[in-house]
Amino acid sequence: MRTVDTGAAREVAPGYRASRTLPLRVEALRQWRRRRTLVMGGVLVALPFILMIAFAAGGGPGGGPGGDNRVTLIDTATASGANFAATALFVSAGFLLVVPVALFCGDTVASEAGWSSLRYLLASPVPRARLLWSKLVVALGFSLAAMVLLPLVALAAGTAAYGWGPLKLPTGGSLAAADTVPRLALAVAFVFVSQLVTAGLAFWLSTRTDAPLGAVGGAVGLTIVGNVLDAVTALGSWRDFLPAHWQFAWADALQPQLEWGGMIKGAAVSVSYAVVLVALAFRGFSRKDIVS
Repeated sequence: MRTVDTGAAREVAPGYRASRTLPLRVEALRQWRRRRTLVMGGVLVALPFILMIAFAAGGGPGGGPGGDNRVTLIDTATASGANFAATALFVSAGFLLVVPVALFCGDTVASEAGWSSLRYLLASPVPRARLLWSKLVVALGFSLAAMVLLPLVALAAGTAAYGWGPLKLPTGGSLAAADTVPRLALAVAFVFVSQLVTAGLAFWLSTRTDAPLGAVGGAVGLTIVGNVLDAVTALGSWRDFLPAHWQFAWADALQPQLEWGGMIKGAAVSVSYAVVLVALAFRGFSRKDIVS
């Protein structure tokens, strides 16, 4: 089925407004009821408690034989609730938090095509641009909620288990307890911005395929490829153009002296890629034959 904009199609009924079609609350409620949303939320809530069990079983961070000699946030995970929240963010930012972003943004359009409901939404009539914007905004909202949920649960659980106090840095020094929540919020904000490229990629793939798994898997797979390329030091300064190169720049927000350089560069790279990918999604979808 091909939907074509014609002069007759632009003659709308009295009272019709494109901006009122597919309200965000309706799309958000639909996505909230999806099983994958509840499962992903459960995984993110459970992770801090799994980390606690792992630390208890291993005798604390760095416990056990054959430990890694590198100094990371994990070494101070049980020093305070803030340290535990930072550790949860550290172990999940590289891959785990990529999954909900790819899932929410990659599943949103492709699933409608897979269910053969996309053409009925467009015939409602919901303009194509309105449909994409509604789905993109809701997907980004759920992605942000996932990134806030994990450190929030970790902060609450860590404070209950290890107490409230300053955020101790593994390299020495500490961040005052009063500054930890704003700094953690800044770190989470950067992680979200850095994942916009994954969101844009997943969303673009979602408009190109009827298979949600293909869109989600493609976005996750290409993100992994980016991480692999960033590990190739022979690329030199070319790695600065890889979003993965800046994925841990949020750690600069947890230093006694706040450093903005890495986060600004990383945000610029991620947003630039995301804008291009979203534009491609809108351009391609406006011309796409809806055959599902």
